[in-house]
Amino acid sequence: MQQPPESSAKPDYCLTVEERGHGQRLDAYLSRMLGQCSRSQFKKLIQEGQVLLNGQSAKPRQEIRGGDRISVWLPVRSSAEELEPKSMPLDILFEDEEILVVNKAPGIVVHPGAGREQGTLVHGLLAHCPRLAAQGAPQRPGIVHRLDRDTSGAMVVAKSGRAYLNLINQFKEHKVEKEYLALVHGSFAQAVGELRTDLGRHPTDRKKIAVLENKGREAVTRWQVKKQWGRLVSLLLVVIETGRTHQIRVHLSHLNHPVVGDQTYGGSRQRARSLKSKVFRDLLVGVDRQMLHAWRLAFEHPVSFVRLNFEAPLPADFAQLLETLDRLQE
Repeated sequence: MQQPPESSAKPDYCLTVEERGHGQRLDAYLSRMLGQCSRSQFKKLIQEGQVLLNGQSAKPRQEIRGGDRISVWLPVRSSAEELEPKSMPLDILFEDEEILVVNKAPGIVVHPGAGREQGTLVHGLLAHCPRLAAQGAPQRPGIVHRLDRDTSGAMVVAKSGRAYLNLINQFKEHKVEKEYLALVHGSFAQAVGELRTDLGRHPTDRKKIAVLENKGREAVTRWQVKKQWGRLVSLLLVVIETGRTHQIRVHLSHLNHPVVGDQTYGGSRQRARSLKSKVFRDLLVGVDRQMLHAWRLAFEHPVSFVRLNFEAPLPADFAQLLETLDRLQE
């Protein structure tokens, strides 16, 4: 049996393929199941012998079958990749030996990546709690899901390996409840609605996500109107069944109700300047980030299996904006 270079080490992951994984490519299956590395990253690991299929080396495109056993060894971090803890204010909603739930502030990037190597939430978490789950990509310890830089709200972080694997599975099986508050342009004729489309990379702007026809991954977004200020802006409660990149922002923009302050997907200052009401126009032109907040998160504790529910208070700028809208309408 061929062993990976670090043969003395136990694998970081040991997976048994379920029947619904039958016929999938090995690299694609790992990317979908583990989530924290891209398919290209898993392809490289497979080619380097860091992944074994039923105890043998394999090819990235090899089709897997139900019952197959997969072992994965993640690369050891080099000293250059080590994350240096950096203290920052954190709004901790819950913490025990297995998990941590934080109310992420707007403007904070979750983990290091292209263009941002310091000052991320991960750096702050490591200063608060030196032990985070080591599984996943080296620069993302403990991270099982993400929020965009300018989106605030509740996030769960894994502190142990068993918590990480359990939470990843809960997200994959849609057992995690995620509810958001979104301030959007325009008004709605109906109080509730649902949008179900495929999402994928924009065909010409690769930094953006777009609604595609039969080319992307299915995304399901439901919304309920909580409040409307005339026909100008609305506050929505948004529930997502899936967790695609930029899903809420893209879906609401597709409905011609972009999130207020979303410079990428149609909620920019230019949209605010088109409002007929001068007082509303002047107020919304000053919004400098998307008004999107992950206000409720519910999941099963990965060890005790008790159902947990967390509500994250609105950040000051969002709360103040809603108060000002109410005063303007009086």
